[in-house]
Amino acid sequence: MRPIDNPPNPFESVERQWLDEPPAVRLEVYEDRSRSILSENDSPDLGFRWSVNPYRGCFHACTYCYARPTHEYLGFGAGTDFESKIVVKPEAPALLRAAFERASWRGERVVFSGNTDCYQPLEAVWRLTRGCLEVCAEFRNPVGIITKSLLVQRDLDVLLRLHERASVRVSFSIPFADDATGRALEPQAPLVSRRFEALRTLAAAGIPTGVSVSPVVPGLNDDDMAGILERARDAGASWASFMLLRLPGNVRNVFLQRLQATLPERARRVENRIREVRGGALYDARYFERQKGHGVYWEMIENQWRLHTRRLGLREEEVGIPEPTTTFRRPGAAVQASLFPEA
Repeated sequence: MRPIDNPPNPFESVERQWLDEPPAVRLEVYEDRSRSILSENDSPDLGFRWSVNPYRGCFHACTYCYARPTHEYLGFGAGTDFESKIVVKPEAPALLRAAFERASWRGERVVFSGNTDCYQPLEAVWRLTRGCLEVCAEFRNPVGIITKSLLVQRDLDVLLRLHERASVRVSFSIPFADDATGRALEPQAPLVSRRFEALRTLAAAGIPTGVSVSPVVPGLNDDDMAGILERARDAGASWASFMLLRLPGNVRNVFLQRLQATLPERARRVENRIREVRGGALYDARYFERQKGHGVYWEMIENQWRLHTRRLGLREEEVGIPEPTTTFRRPGAAVQASLFPEA
């Protein structure tokens, strides 16, 4: 796959351009020594408050990823850099433990991840997500996971402990019905067919699972929703969620460039449909508007979604729905209580 360009970084005063074909891209790993790991979300239209992102950037290279512009804060680009310059947080498990030890922490649900995939390929070596999940299991802290990766199956033992001691939900991101379309816009992510297999494995083991048909790309995958939901239900999914394609900042340039390169016969139709549900624009950044569309075509999509989720008995549920926090406890608390019983 030819690498996509890096659109100009709005935070950099110097723009660099290749006058010939860009060089072959190789993976580069950077270490982030931040002293905190819990990210607090203050967006009113997202269903969770706390998230953990062990990695920044994502090797899955999903063209539409709304997190791409966050790489620009690091001095990188939102295009190829986002996919090849991956930042890891080696202290993530220790930092999460320290956060849970603070008296201010009340055991709210933590979502992995609010930004990039917590099970992208580097996790096979760094095991940062697994380390964080082990901390959550030790403290009995509720967890939500959103992923495209098959690697989540490796941690089934930890997920089962979380399921028994607290709660865990795993949502698989499957926006496309076939491997070919998925490969066109998610070039380095696991095949769609394999994601359904991973969902089935977790559901069969008793882990609560769901499917996220996100993003919905009008004119491209809205007709696939019924098939995706049926396969997910048959694999054991209990809930489903969806949201409209988001194209903030340079995501727009990256998405349109790869769409034209990989699906040229559909590119114009897709762009026209996006503008149709966005009132002529490609994106609306306002809260409560950025995840949905308007107009007749979008109403048709919403009606189809409601029809199929109800027909299949799938709950419309977000990974981050708040739950009672009574399961959370600090490991030393029980020991201390046993040493000093009430008179």
